[in-house]
Amino acid sequence: MSFASAQNYRFVYEYKMKPDVNKKDSIITDYMNLDTDGKNSYFYNSTKYERDSTYSVTKSYKDLLSAKSYDQNLSYIVEKDYAKKAMNFYDKFKTVNLLIPDNETPKWKIEKEFLKINNINCQKATANYKGRIWEAWFSKDYPVNDGPYKFSGLPGLIVSIKDSENDHAFNLIQIKKIKGIFSLLPKSTKQMTFAEYKKTMNGFTFSNDDIESMSINKQAGKMDIQLKDGYIAQLGLDDIKKNPKLDEEITKRLRRTNNYIERN
Repeated sequence: MSFASAQNYRFVYEYKMKPDVNKKDSIITDYMNLDTDGKNSYFYNSTKYERDSTYSVTKSYKDLLSAKSYDQNLSYIVEKDYAKKAMNFYDKFKTVNLLIPDNETPKWKIEKEFLKINNINCQKATANYKGRIWEAWFSKDYPVNDGPYKFSGLPGLIVSIKDSENDHAFNLIQIKKIKGIFSLLPKSTKQMTFAEYKKTMNGFTFSNDDIESMSINKQAGKMDIQLKDGYIAQLGLDDIKKNPKLDEEITKRLRRTNNYIERN
């Protein structure tokens, strides 16, 4: 595959994460896209983007319900500006768009170890970044000095990366040329630090004011609740009967991970 600065590419990563530090056998598997035009890149959840793109055109609640689901922890976007060596982390808390600027990139140690991953020639690199020790395998076959999440700065594309405790792991599974890259950044945002972001997310409580719309499917035995942040929460009617306090049940279901990629 030949790369040119004027072309747009999408790198699709399989992402496995353990959302609960107290339940290491609980694993979420989802798929994240890294779009780049050679100047900027955007890392985001592929299912959420497809759903939001469709909804922005149709404004159809039915389309939201029929779309694939994604994990609430993976609603964020990471934007990188290659020239400025700057990053922006975006997420949403209820109706507020959050922005966390970040210029700290990993300080890599490139190792003399080589491995072929899915027929891609890779070299090993390690870093202590954001409170975790990371092992990455990158390839110079692709002249894109980027990778999933905030990982960048290696002389090539990151093909695989995981932390030493296997809490978070990204593996490249697809590369494709695309016509246009990600284009759904929020226009108005509230800026904060990552520590403030985690405190905000961990303090989440649900109330009826958070509901945009609701539907009950008795035949399927479930309730779908569209929140004002766009997320669709699905609850089993049997679960609701067991816990008639709906606010408490939804709060428990939607509380964010306590096992963030960034520990510090």
